[in-house]
Amino acid sequence: MRSFKRKTVHFLSSKIMGKRLEGVPAHTSKVTQALLKENIPDFIPKDEWPPYSPDLNPMDYSIWLIVETKACAMAHNNVESLKVSLRREWAKIPQETLRAAVEAFPRRLKAVIEKRGGYIE
Repeated sequence: MRSFKRKTVHFLSSKIMGKRLEGVPAHTSKVTQALLKENIPDFIPKDEWPPYSPDLNPMDYSIWLIVETKACAMAHNNVESLKVSLRREWAKIPQETLRAAVEAFPRRLKAVIEKRGGYIE
């Protein structure tokens, strides 16, 4: 059991997971929450997580659309080809585009608050 626990903690705090947890049952169970609280110093419990809102995630409201549009402009014969294309297009995004997406956050946050959590755009 200790090996499983150690591997689970490693996975949940790894770069793969990026400490990004969502409201799925596996992330919100009492066992998982206790395990994370015990093993991750800066862990934020589920009761303090903000609601899911793609309107407030720069990757969702800006960046992924750019990457997806360009990477999928041509057909891919396999997953590896798609991965290579996605990485290439990600690397091409100008710093100013990334900065603009992040700087839009306060305005978007205000709009979401005004809409009481409803959809914006």
